[in-house]
Amino acid sequence: MKDEVRQAIKSMKTNKATGPDGISIEMVQCLDELGVDIMTKLINKIYDTGELPEDLTKSIFIALPKKP
Repeated sequence: MKDEVRQAIKSMKTNKATGPDGISIEMVQCLDELGVDIMTKLINKIYDTGELPEDLTKSIFIALPKKP
């Protein structure tokens, strides 16, 4: 599973806006083995329990006006 998480992190598209936590994809891609272990444990817990931590359910939406 850890290899799958590592591959998923590596394949994420960069230069995207951060979420409410301020963590960018580039920062996630810099994780060392301990960071990948923690991410893997988190993903496994979500999978086993079917519950997302509340912080992962938050997002920010900004309406951008269309040009006439």
